[in-house]
Amino acid sequence: MANELGKTEAELIKTRTEKLQKIEKLGVQAYPSESKKEYTNARAKEIYTELIASGQQIYVAGRITALRGHGKLVFADLEDESGKIQTVLKNDLLGKDFDLIPLLDLGDIVEVCGKIILTKSEEVSIEAKHIKLLTKSLRPLPQKHYGFSDEEERFRKRYLDFLTNPEIKEIFFQKAKFWNAVRKFMIDKGFLEVETPVLETTTGGADAEPFKTHLNTLDIDVYLRISMGELWQKRLLVGGFEKTFEIGRQFRNEGASREHLQDYTQMEFYWAYANYEDSMKLSQELYQYIAQEVFGTTKFKINGFDIDLAGEWKKIDYVKTIEDKLKIDVLTASDEELNKKIEELKLKTSKVLTRGRMIDTLWKSIRPNIAGPVFLINQPVEVSPLAKKCADNPKLVERYQAIIGGTELSNGYTELNDPIDQRDRFLEQSKLREQGDREAQMNDEDFVEALEYGMPPATGFGMSERVFAVLSNRPVRECVMFPLVRPKTKNLNSKS
Repeated sequence: MANELGKTEAELIKTRTEKLQKIEKLGVQAYPSESKKEYTNARAKEIYTELIASGQQIYVAGRITALRGHGKLVFADLEDESGKIQTVLKNDLLGKDFDLIPLLDLGDIVEVCGKIILTKSEEVSIEAKHIKLLTKSLRPLPQKHYGFSDEEERFRKRYLDFLTNPEIKEIFFQKAKFWNAVRKFMIDKGFLEVETPVLETTTGGADAEPFKTHLNTLDIDVYLRISMGELWQKRLLVGGFEKTFEIGRQFRNEGASREHLQDYTQMEFYWAYANYEDSMKLSQELYQYIAQEVFGTTKFKINGFDIDLAGEWKKIDYVKTIEDKLKIDVLTASDEELNKKIEELKLKTSKVLTRGRMIDTLWKSIRPNIAGPVFLINQPVEVSPLAKKCADNPKLVERYQAIIGGTELSNGYTELNDPIDQRDRFLEQSKLREQGDREAQMNDEDFVEALEYGMPPATGFGMSERVFAVLSNRPVRECVMFPLVRPKTKNLNSKS
C-alpha cells in the first residue's frame, strides 16, 4: 500500500532500516534504556510562563507525529500520553546532534532537552539544545485521516488504533475511572474485597458453557470460572464474612455480540442478613453514583432511548410483562404451548429447548423495547436455579434484573441457603446437562455440604463491564483494549 510519496510499506521499511544502520554508524544507540523525561507535554504547556521566566532547561519525550521544515531549521511535534508539544530543532543550537535529524521519521520516539519559548505564532514550544533517539520506528504509522478499513485488523493492531485515534484511548481512562468508582463505592459501604479461584473443578453461579483445560500437576480437568466466585463468596458467608465483593475476569465459551464477550470483567457482591430488596436499593444507588462520578450526569442516550437514572426506578413483573406483550402465561402454559409461541414469533433458540430456556427466550424477545431504568422482578424458578423462592408463590423467586436501554445490566437475588432445595435444583440442572444442555449448571456437592453447616440469609448482585459500554453507548468489544480476534495465520503446530 503506497503512502503520499508513492512508496509501498515494504519500501518504507527498507528505507527506515537503512537509516537505522546509518544511526548506528554515527555511534548513536537506537534503543537506549534510559530517559531523563521529567515533564509531560501537558504539564510543560500548563506552566510555560514559569518555565520561560526561569529560563531552565527541561526534558520532555514522546513520539514524533509531524516533521516540518528543512535545512538548518526543522519543527517536530512530539506526542506523549498527555498530548502534543512542538519542538524547534536548530542546527546552531543542536550542533552534532543535528546530524540525527535527517535520519528521523514519523513514529520515532525521542527525548528533547531545551528551554520553553513562544514562537512568532504564540505556540508554546521547546527550543531543543539536545535531542536523543529513544526508539527507532521501523514501520510507518497508518495515516490518521484514513485509519483502518477492516475492523478486525483495527482490533488486531489496537496499539495503532490508540495512536491514531485519541478518542478511543480516552475510553480506557474513563473505564479505569468506572471500576475505581465501583470499588470505592463498595468499600465505603463496608464490603471487603476478596479474591476467589479462577480455575475450578466444578463451575457455578451462572448458566453458561465453560472453557475446559487440563491441569497436569493434579492430572485433572478444570474449568475457567463463569461467575465472579459466586459459590466461593457464599462459602465465605458460611465462614463468617458478612459483606464481600470481587472484581475480576470471568470466561464463557459462547458467542460474541454487541453486548457479549468470551472473557470480560465482572463485579459481584454478597451480603449477609439482607435480601433482594436491600440489594436492589443498593444497586440503584451504585448506578447513580457511577453515573455522576464517571460521566457527570444521570441522563444518557442509549440504543435510541433517552434515559435518566435519577430518582426511584420502577419495578415490572416478569410473568405479567410477558403476558401483556405476548398473550401467554409462562407459569401455567405447557411446554408445547411455550414452544408453539416461540415458533409463532420465529424466535431464535438454543438446540436444547428446556422449559427454562423457552421462558427465557420469550422474555428476551420483549426486553429490547423496554427503555428503563426498571427492575424486573418475580422471575420463574425455572430460570433461576440459585435464587430463593418467594414465600407467597414458590413458582417465583426473589430476583431482580436492572433493565436500561433495552438490555440487562445486572442481576441480583435473595440467595438460596436451604441445602435440600439447592441439592434438588442442582440435580435437576444435572439432568439438563445429560440431555445436552451445556449451559446448565453443574452439581456441586462440596457447596451443598457448606450450606449444610448453615449460611445466613443473604443477597447477591452481579454486573459486568457491559454497564460501562452501555452507558458509553458503545459496543462492549469497543470498550475492551484487546478483544479476541481470529489469528491472521494458522499456527503451524496446530492439528487442524
